[in-house]
Amino acid sequence: MFSEEDESNAARQAKIQQLMAEDDAKWQEERRKRLLGKYATVESWEEVEKLQKEDREKEMKEIDMKVNLAKEAGVTLTMLEPTDGAATGGIDGGSSDSKVDFGRTKSSSWFGPEEGLALDLPEVKGGDDAMREDGPRVVNGQITSREQLMGISVGSAGGWSLEVFPGDFVVHRKYGIGRYERTVLNPKGKLTPEEKEAAEERRKEIINDLMKDGKQLEEIQRVVESFGTAADTDPISNPLTTLLEIAYSDAVVHVPIERAYRLSRYRAGDAAVKPKLSRVKGEAWAKAKRKVEANTVQMAEDVLALYATRETLNRPPFDPSAEGMVKVFSKSFPFEPTPDQKKCFEDVENDMVWRSRPMDRLICGDVGFGKTEVALRALFRAVANGRQAALLAPTGVLAAQHFKQVVRRMGEETEHKFNIALLRGGMGKNTKKGRELRASIAAGDVDIIVGTHALLSNGMSFKDLGLLCIDEEQRFGVNQKERLKLICNCVDVLTLSATPIPRTLQMSLSGIRDTSTIRSPPPMRKPTISYVQEYEESLIKSAVEKELARGGQCYYVVPRISQLQDASDLLQRLFPGLRVIQAHGRMSRGAAEENVAAFAEGGYDVLLATTVIENGVDIPRVNTIIIQNAQAFGMSTLYQLRGRVGRSDLQAYAYFFHKNDAITEQSAQRLQAMADLHELGSGFDVANRDLEIRGAGSLLGTEQSGMAAKVGFDLYMRMLKKSIRQLRGLDLPVVPRSNVILPGGEGSIEWDAASDDASASYLIPDSYIQDAKERSKQEGVARLAESTARLVEITNEWKEKYGGIPSELQNNLKALHLNSCLRQLGIDIVGLDESTGDCILRSPGLRPRHWAMICSQLPRGAPPRGLDVIFPARFTFSTEDKEISGGKKIDLDEFINPNYADDDEEWDALDEEEVEAMKEISSASTIKNMQDVEIQNYPRFVVKKLGTSVEEGSRVDALLKVLLPPSKVVFKKQEKDKEKAKLAAELRDKREAIARQKKEQEKLNSRRLGGFGY
Repeated sequence: MFSEEDESNAARQAKIQQLMAEDDAKWQEERRKRLLGKYATVESWEEVEKLQKEDREKEMKEIDMKVNLAKEAGVTLTMLEPTDGAATGGIDGGSSDSKVDFGRTKSSSWFGPEEGLALDLPEVKGGDDAMREDGPRVVNGQITSREQLMGISVGSAGGWSLEVFPGDFVVHRKYGIGRYERTVLNPKGKLTPEEKEAAEERRKEIINDLMKDGKQLEEIQRVVESFGTAADTDPISNPLTTLLEIAYSDAVVHVPIERAYRLSRYRAGDAAVKPKLSRVKGEAWAKAKRKVEANTVQMAEDVLALYATRETLNRPPFDPSAEGMVKVFSKSFPFEPTPDQKKCFEDVENDMVWRSRPMDRLICGDVGFGKTEVALRALFRAVANGRQAALLAPTGVLAAQHFKQVVRRMGEETEHKFNIALLRGGMGKNTKKGRELRASIAAGDVDIIVGTHALLSNGMSFKDLGLLCIDEEQRFGVNQKERLKLICNCVDVLTLSATPIPRTLQMSLSGIRDTSTIRSPPPMRKPTISYVQEYEESLIKSAVEKELARGGQCYYVVPRISQLQDASDLLQRLFPGLRVIQAHGRMSRGAAEENVAAFAEGGYDVLLATTVIENGVDIPRVNTIIIQNAQAFGMSTLYQLRGRVGRSDLQAYAYFFHKNDAITEQSAQRLQAMADLHELGSGFDVANRDLEIRGAGSLLGTEQSGMAAKVGFDLYMRMLKKSIRQLRGLDLPVVPRSNVILPGGEGSIEWDAASDDASASYLIPDSYIQDAKERSKQEGVARLAESTARLVEITNEWKEKYGGIPSELQNNLKALHLNSCLRQLGIDIVGLDESTGDCILRSPGLRPRHWAMICSQLPRGAPPRGLDVIFPARFTFSTEDKEISGGKKIDLDEFINPNYADDDEEWDALDEEEVEAMKEISSASTIKNMQDVEIQNYPRFVVKKLGTSVEEGSRVDALLKVLLPPSKVVFKKQEKDKEKAKLAAELRDKREAIARQKKEQEKLNSRRLGGFGY
């Protein structure tokens, strides 16, 4: 009986197993077909290739359409090739110049097994090898087209740009944090009147053609019903647009390509933590933005208070008459400067010569892109003006290299004969050499001091320090920077960095710190090919063999001194007889520099070192660097180390070897950045990526990382800029100097090195102020007076101290008054239009809202008679240029966008305008003739017939008559804004102090009560 029951149970179980197997097989087949789509039915490799070809043709056609539609919308769209990371859904990524492998398991073919799914594609010999890299891929077990994995780079001529790949988190100003998925083609939601009319005409044509062809009424009706839907493929009847698909927690939003500026990459400083997707519905995102906006208003008050404080700091500007010597020195530079270098030279000159407040400028540029030349010219300018200068470097190797270069260019063996000294570790104040050198510096016998941290010691004093250059600012710690603040009070500071620390970068982006960027590479320079891979001895052997075979040398870098011996043993084992020399920070004094010099002379094959070679080593023959345990280095260090190679026209290679078991999320992201950002000039982008990974830290002593995390760093900085602009009200861009090119040099205060005629300059006659030093000081004070009222005060002081103003100086004072007015009104260039005789005064940053605000404060609310203003159409919300005639009262409201206060597009336009205006202002001083300027493209003042109706010698008076009233309005408004910002910051400081006192009192009371046993 039991045997029969067992047999029955067994049969039942077998049947169940059979049914489950059949059901599982059916489910597997259905899933396979669903995931593989049309590839599920292929029976031969030829069919696979045919389908791939069809997909590629369809994709290319669709991509071309998307790009062209974006172009029609005024946007540049570039499709970016998918990285390995995009293909596998992992962090791995790269390009033709960067190879990444974090040791993760990858299938040998895109059609390989994924998540246990048997794809069952035909096994054809060479199938895997024959797979094209531009075909579909398997991502998360599903066939995905190449286009779906492609990233996008979107931008406009105005300056905004966005680069994202599928899966990247983005922030939309209206909807919040989302995830970018793909680009799609959809019918346009809103058509212009012209497009509507064209669509109606085209649809009539389609219906008429169908009727002529004798189509049935039902068929015609179906076509009519399809108009405006996805089935309507006619580009005129149903115009398409390119959209960006963004996924949110409760919806999918399609953003038109022309409005992609509303998106930014989500960066908040903790890139290892994925943000929570926002909800499109509800008020959560709006509440978060309001909270952040309140924070940015407070921050903006701090920033403006800092602006006001900085403007109160004054030091005598450097003498423009010494610029002739600087030009002579610049000729000793053996290379043609790149365009970005020239821009940096001009920025630094403007800061040192044409501003009364001390310079605080960051020069950000790739290693080997010419930052040092900018510093050398600044050092020379300081000494040429009779001041001392110092160059601070983080390591002895870098300081020694700078010292040699400074001596070679301007030392006692040159025509300049400057006295230059090197102060380094081991030359403390208790040593004989240290005491002697410090005494020479304090006495002013040393012109330029190059040194390491010893320059920051407490016993260090200068006779007259005029400039401090800091190389590789990111290498100095908090305590050292606090010491720098004490040294640099009222001293010009020039900071050099390839990868500024996040806080410095943030201050630059927010406008708190002046920044110049060198992105254009020297000629013939090639990007370094980077490999990020797990440590393998065979790869090290291959890399070294490859470099030695072409007669080159190698760097081998380890993070710890204790690892040097193991690395040396490895190299000797792989290459018996290999010539290896070491360099590290614990060698005897000068030994590291000597070993580097011996290596540079070609006596060794490999320099085995720690990060001591991160800065200051420039050997063109070395074009391979191997970095062991790369996961242990910071991003700036990795970037600097890679910059040690690639300093010639040979192809350079950088190998970043890591240990998989030691990889953290952040270290993986740093290595990924090394692979992604391999192009020349990407140092600023590396710093941006570091900011994304590590966070922005503290700005002005206020912690705002939490607020940045709520909306993303880019949107936070945009909101901060908006708050600053709203508080400032009148936000005319600053003009450090104006270029007046009227006939006969009338009105110009530029120094003419080729002229000995004092009347052609602003110089004070020798007979009026006989002491040369005092005369130079007073010239600088008058030349950079912030207003005409201040110039009147200075003149009265001169009268009391030196007597009546001679006639020779009277004309020069008028030129000073004119230039003060020009700077206040943002006018960077003044000249005559030879065809009309009109005087043109270009003001790139002037906008209708500015002029409306200024005119509202003038008598009768009208601009001065004789002073016309012309705004190009792109600034007037119309299709034509707008001319505002002087002396006539006008309706100023028509020139102000009614949505100015809240409209996002308006604020974007303001940002773009500011960037564009500053570019033009910075280049104005090099213009020699008004014919070189396409003046019709810029906002400008016009004084008609000045060249024909006003005699030469009286034109400055005529210009002052019309420019003085509006310039006074601007000055008063700016002073009022500064005072308001300072008062707001002081009030908040008092509130915070009261809150701290209250908190401390509560703690004290709590301890007292605890002592009584309560």
